Amino acid sequence: MAASRPSSAWTMLFSLVILIGCLVVPGVAVKHENFKKCSQSGFCKRNRALADDASAKGSSWSSPYELNPSSIHFQDGQLQGTILKSISSTQKVELPLVVSFLESGAARVVIDEEKRLKGDIEVRHNSKARKERYNEAEKWVLVGGLELSKSAALNPEAEAGISKVSYGPDNRFQAIIRHAPFNVEFQRDGETHVQFNNKGYMNLEHWRPKVDAPEGEGEQEAVESQEDESTWWEETFGGNTDSKPRGPESVGLDISFPGYSHVFGIPEHADSLSLRETRGGSGNHEEPYRMYNSDVFEYELNSPMTLYGAIPFMQAHRKDSTVGVFWLNAAETWVDIIKSHSSVNPLALGVGSKTDTQSHWFSEAGRIDVFVFLGPTPQDLTKTYGELTGYTQLPQHFAIAYHQCRWNYITDEDVKEVDRNFDKYQIPYDVIWLDLEYTDDRKYFTWDPLTFPNPIGMEEQLDDSERKLVVLIDPHIKNKNQYTISEELRSKGLATQNKDGEIYDGWCWPGSSHWVDCFNPEARKWWTSLFKYDKFKGTLGNVFIWNDMNEPSVFNGPETTMPKDNLHYGDWEHRDIHNVNGITLVNATYDALLERKKGEVRRPFILTRSYYSGAQRMSAMWTGDNQATWEHLAISLPMVLNNGISGFPFAGADVGGFFHNPSKELLTRWYQTGIWYPFFRAHAHIDTRRREPYLIAEPERSIIAQAIRLRYSLLPAWYTAFHEASVNGTPIVRPQYYVHPSDEAGFAIDDQLYLAATGLLTKPVVSEGTDSVDIYIADDEKYYDYYDYTVYQGAGKTHRVPAPLERVPLLMQGGHIIPRKDRPRRSSGLMRWDPYTLVITLDKNGEAEGTLYVDDGETFEYERGAYIHRRIQFRDSTLSSEDLGTKGAKTAEYLKAMSDVRVERVIVIDPPKQWQEKTSVTVIEEGSNAASTAAVEYHAQSAGKAAYALVKNPKVSIGKAWKIEF
Repeated sequence: MAASRPSSAWTMLFSLVILIGCLVVPGVAVKHENFKKCSQSGFCKRNRALADDASAKGSSWSSPYELNPSSIHFQDGQLQGTILKSISSTQKVELPLVVSFLESGAARVVIDEEKRLKGDIEVRHNSKARKERYNEAEKWVLVGGLELSKSAALNPEAEAGISKVSYGPDNRFQAIIRHAPFNVEFQRDGETHVQFNNKGYMNLEHWRPKVDAPEGEGEQEAVESQEDESTWWEETFGGNTDSKPRGPESVGLDISFPGYSHVFGIPEHADSLSLRETRGGSGNHEEPYRMYNSDVFEYELNSPMTLYGAIPFMQAHRKDSTVGVFWLNAAETWVDIIKSHSSVNPLALGVGSKTDTQSHWFSEAGRIDVFVFLGPTPQDLTKTYGELTGYTQLPQHFAIAYHQCRWNYITDEDVKEVDRNFDKYQIPYDVIWLDLEYTDDRKYFTWDPLTFPNPIGMEEQLDDSERKLVVLIDPHIKNKNQYTISEELRSKGLATQNKDGEIYDGWCWPGSSHWVDCFNPEARKWWTSLFKYDKFKGTLGNVFIWNDMNEPSVFNGPETTMPKDNLHYGDWEHRDIHNVNGITLVNATYDALLERKKGEVRRPFILTRSYYSGAQRMSAMWTGDNQATWEHLAISLPMVLNNGISGFPFAGADVGGFFHNPSKELLTRWYQTGIWYPFFRAHAHIDTRRREPYLIAEPERSIIAQAIRLRYSLLPAWYTAFHEASVNGTPIVRPQYYVHPSDEAGFAIDDQLYLAATGLLTKPVVSEGTDSVDIYIADDEKYYDYYDYTVYQGAGKTHRVPAPLERVPLLMQGGHIIPRKDRPRRSSGLMRWDPYTLVITLDKNGEAEGTLYVDDGETFEYERGAYIHRRIQFRDSTLSSEDLGTKGAKTAEYLKAMSDVRVERVIVIDPPKQWQEKTSVTVIEEGSNAASTAAVEYHAQSAGKAAYALVKNPKVSIGKAWKIEF
């Protein structure tokens, strides 16, 4: 959407501009002064200083944490004990420890603080803030996978000072817990893959009372304490002072990955897929990666700076091994990354060299709560992580098609005209979006009576072509009398409060605003009621929702968000819950869309800007307010890929760039890239020129239209990929290392991608004036050009592939069967009954395999068996279809409805030469009385291009078992 204003400390003039509704925001680069660096964040600075001190002391450093051996208790897959933190020779702080070994093979380590847990502390300033460390993030994030292992066992023969637990599949995993100093090694098959506190950076800032020095003694106190307390009790940034009623309470831990040189994950950052080091040096960052969901105006690239979302899930990868950790903490979090290199044999001239990656995590508040995953494959990680946080939703079918948006379509007639023009120029699209200005005076759940007098008529026109409308609903509610929503929010006590317990007032698009507190069950119930058709008047069933600005964005707040000492339901401070704030709104909106009308249950569609682990269950995301530059186009690929491997694959970037005006070439190349985003939406700032595809001059108009049609023809493959992601967590678009985990040359590649398990490999053009791309192929299978079947083969090699402006560089890996629909339609809904084309790319052994998943694309009836899921195989010169589905109450009814949807073409690429003599194939379908035949044509091609065979109209149903014998 529209980006927030670029200043965090507003002048009176700027407030006046907002009040009079001026919409024009000058394009400027990110204002770094609005956002903290580590040196300006007290707890970040303290934890980094601890690491520096420990590193400087080397072997003489000893972590002050030890596990009391007499406190250890192991039962039913869980080890409990007490860690003692020595703060003086006579004083120790008790920190309860729980290590859970889960049936999934994951392990969970939780460390809390006894005094805060019991509420045995004093909170300053008469604050109502909770005394405990925040322990409710899991309520919003975790949905399963927490069953304790029945086979995990404590080794009774472990040497003194060590506890060993065997767990995981066949008890191949082992946790070695050293008591003093406390640290943990996680092993797989006897080899250590993850280490906690190996460097001794563990830090849990225990509660202590603030002792005000008597007048005149403050200087002496500071000298004696030897600790810099300047940010313990309050902290000022950007004109706002954080009162810190509980004092310092950060947690930190070093997590090492011995033998791993690549780490991925922890989105969202505009950076490479393989994360960089953060302690300086050539090509490295100076700052840690930050996770503090923020509205960053025109964000910079190749940066560890925080953005809109946070998924604190890090994966380490090396040849044939992937492991990872999930840091479950909703507070502001920073992560340092350092890599160390050593040689196993110093005389071997680099042979056997080893790289270790150390990460250092620190959060401002909350507990230490970390999950450990020992893989060994990338698929194992995404599956187990998905069991915990939920797999991506299976969206309605329209949601994976093309979305058209800008800030703003100015009238309902404007929307209808755009709709008609897409049809006029035969460009398919499924969804048109309304940004902020459709509302009446920026009051959500209303329509501007002058510009949108007839929203129902607009929606009915869209529905005629099975198209949808998405409207913006943000969490800030205009503070205005006679606005029912605002009055109810205040009167029912459902808004976020300031530190004094009064309703918080800040500035956002409407001016003075209040924020709905979706941590409150009553607020969620109220929010749900607002979307009912009789309440949100002017909406039909084809209207869906965009939750923007939900970090939350507060134009006059510190770092463009809420003060950390604001209070939420349950008296949790905003500092405790900041990173999950956005998904509480999405959660409530999801429930609201399920309950719009009694008896009408369809899958919700929601786009969110702010997110955390778990948001994938309910929404799509996009990378926020990018710019119309080649560099922003290029960075979108690693950003989308990184989100995918981090459990949130329904991701995209604004096609064309939100800010500024792209050249025709850039816009064309962006569409050719955008068709590979799982979430495919064009969007633009209010100041930009209109750039709907039909407005672009030829030949770019036709080239863009052709790219969009390519996305539509492959929608069967995309929908199958979304289904797979919804049941096992696999990314929808996959980076090189995920598909080829043994090929070290591909681990850092993040500018080419595979579409799920289809074998489709693309490398979009992301630089100006380019007419070819170099695609890296890891394996020795044949790859075929999607358009003319040119053959590329050679493992571990880069291949030059033509990429003139009119062509999307796209290869097909041998061994796959790709389902398509080739009849051009105006929207995906109108393709529902169209026949299929199957493209078969034979591998080295003359075989191929693929899957197809189909349901009604709209309801939850698939949960009752209303779907088709087939495995399609080519072996021994026979193409066959077998059922992968499980029958349910709705299976027979659905299969009957789909009985006339058939395969109209089969294209076999690189068939045996003896097929040249074939003129027909034998077709045998389940339920048929006799076999039939279908015509087959063999097409030889010139050298370098594979031959292909075309089977015309075999007339087999996609929902039945059948065979085609060649």
